[in-house]
Amino acid sequence: MAFLRGLTDFLWNPWLLGLFLVVGLVYSAGSGFFQFFEFPLWWKTAVGSLFKGGQGGGKGLSPLQALATALASTMGTGSIAGVATALTLGGPGAIFWMWLSALLGMMTSCGEKLLAVRYQRPAPGGGLQGGPMYYLRDGAKRPLLALCFTLACIPATIAGGNLVQSSSIAASLEAAFGLPRLQVGIMTALMAGLVMVGGIGRIARVSSALVPAMALLYLGAGGAVLALNWERIPAALSLILSSAFAPSAALGGGAGWTVSAALRYGVARGVFTNEAGLGTSAMAHGAARVDHPARQGMWGIFEVFLSTLLVCTITALAILASGVWKPGRPGALTGAPLTAAAFGSALGQAGEGVVALSLLLFAFSSILGWSYYGQQCLAYLAGGRKLIPAYRAVFLLCVILGAVWEPEAVWLLADLCNALMALPNLAALLLLAPEALSLLEGWRRAASRRGSGRILQKKEKPY
Repeated sequence: MAFLRGLTDFLWNPWLLGLFLVVGLVYSAGSGFFQFFEFPLWWKTAVGSLFKGGQGGGKGLSPLQALATALASTMGTGSIAGVATALTLGGPGAIFWMWLSALLGMMTSCGEKLLAVRYQRPAPGGGLQGGPMYYLRDGAKRPLLALCFTLACIPATIAGGNLVQSSSIAASLEAAFGLPRLQVGIMTALMAGLVMVGGIGRIARVSSALVPAMALLYLGAGGAVLALNWERIPAALSLILSSAFAPSAALGGGAGWTVSAALRYGVARGVFTNEAGLGTSAMAHGAARVDHPARQGMWGIFEVFLSTLLVCTITALAILASGVWKPGRPGALTGAPLTAAAFGSALGQAGEGVVALSLLLFAFSSILGWSYYGQQCLAYLAGGRKLIPAYRAVFLLCVILGAVWEPEAVWLLADLCNALMALPNLAALLLLAPEALSLLEGWRRAASRRGSGRILQKKEKPY
C-alpha cells in the first residue's frame, strides 16, 4: 500500500500536471486560441447540430451519440464528490486552476477527438473504432507506447471506472433508502450487463437518453441553489481568485493550503472530470461517422465546456455560496455529503435527493462508458473480440464486488493507471500536434467559406 501510494504521488506531482497544461497551451497557441476566438464556429457546429439530427447509421455513431458515450464516463462521481474534495484539500484556489486546466484542456480534447477520427478504422462486426492506441501506432509510429496505454487502461476500467463507481451507487442507496449494498451491486450488475451485451450501439443509445437527462437535472437544481444565494456569488468568486495565488489568506489559513496543493487538486480535478489528456473519451469519439476529423473535435471542446466549466463550477459555487463549507472545523463535511448539504440548505430534502439521484445516474453512466473503453483496449491487444465475453463477466463481477468493498487501494490504483495512460497519450498529442493543427486550420477555413456542412454517408473520407 505504501509503495502504491508513493508511486501515485510521484506520478501526480506538479511536473505531470504541468505537462497537461503545456499540451493544452501548445494546441491553444497553435490554433490561435481557437476555443475563444472561434466560439461561434464550434458552438454552432456542436450544439447547433442537435437541432438538425443526423445519425451515424450502420457505419458508425452520430457525433451526438459519440459525445453522450464519452460524457457517460466523464460526468461521474468526480463532478459531485470530487469537486468538494478538491475544495477541502486544495482550498478555493483549486477551482481557479480547475478552470485554467479546462480552458486549455478544451483544445487538448479537440486534438484527441480529431486524431481519433483521423486514424479510425473499421471495427469487427461493423461500425468504426479509434482512439489513442491507433493514433499512437499508426500516426506517431510508437507501437510500444500504444501497448503501454492499453495495458494501463484495462485495469483503470476495473478500478476507477467500475469499483469506485459501484461503491458510490451502493453507498448512496444505502444511506438514502437503507438498501443492502450486496443487493444494490447485483441489481447494478444486471442493468449494466443488459446494456453491455448490445455493444457500443446500445451503450450509445442508453447514454444519449441518460446523459442529457441527468445533466439537465443537476444543472437545473444547481442553478436554483445559486439563484437563492445570488448575493453570495461575488464573494465566492473573489475567494476563488484570491486563494489561487495566496491560499493561506483564505479563511485565515487554518487549513494549511498552499499554491502547490491548489494547483495539484485543481488541475487533477479538471483532468478527472473531462478526461482531456487521458485519451479515454477519444475512444468513444473514434466511433463517430463524420465528414472531417475536425468536426468531431468541436464536440471535444463542448465536452470539456459542459463537464467542467458548467457542472463542476456549479458544484463549487453552490458549496461556497451556500455557507455549508466550514473547513478546519471538527466533523466538517467533505465529498458528496458536502455537496448534498449545499443543495439541501437551499432546496431542503428535494435538493439532497437531487444530489443522491445525480450521483446514482452519474456513477451508472460511468460504468457503461468505461466498460466500452476496456473492451476496445482488450480487442486491440488480442487482435479481435475473442476475450470480450470473459472481460464482460469479470467487469460485472467487479460491479458486485465494488458495492460491498471500499479499499483505499482501489483509488490509488485508479490514479496510478490514469497517470500511466496519460503519459503516452500526451506524448502522442505533442508528436502529432502539427498534423492535428493543420487539419483543424484547413477545416476552419473551409467552414468559414461554406458553413458547417453535414455528416457524410459515404465510405470515403474527403481529407
